Amino acid sequence: MHQIIISYFSHFPKGLATFLIGAVPVTELRVALPLAYRLYGLSAFWSWFYSVLGTFFTMVVIVLALDPIAKILSKHIKLLEKFFTWLFEHTRKKTDQHMQKYGTWAIFILAASPIPFIGGMTGALAAFIFNVPLKKSLPLLLAGTMVSGAIVLAVTLYL
Repeated sequence: MHQIIISYFSHFPKGLATFLIGAVPVTELRVALPLAYRLYGLSAFWSWFYSVLGTFFTMVVIVLALDPIAKILSKHIKLLEKFFTWLFEHTRKKTDQHMQKYGTWAIFILAASPIPFIGGMTGALAAFIFNVPLKKSLPLLLAGTMVSGAIVLAVTLYL
């Protein structure tokens, strides 16, 4: 999988490639940051910065644009209606206990987790599904993503 990503982005400027890999929900900064540091030779700071920026960008898109996109696609494509219903229910079930226990801080906790399928995008989906206001959700998502990036950076540097 990593070879496909490396090959696909090989002709992009290193910072842009890091941003774009960080923006992909499957890879996020967990893949972008180590690639930027080890393969592209970016400094620790720039590897962290571009990968956090890419991941946060997608989070913002999820929080702001998912509702209208889901409604339009669901209206015209029944399979996508089933997918979005499943996705929203799955995320609600997965995050409800966290939201009840921690309130809106659950958004930060999810975004700060560098664990695949639990981290940033799940936090953004939870913010969307539980209607957390933008003034609360975006700073929590950004701070959580920065922490997640710091964790991934530390692992990258010291392993």
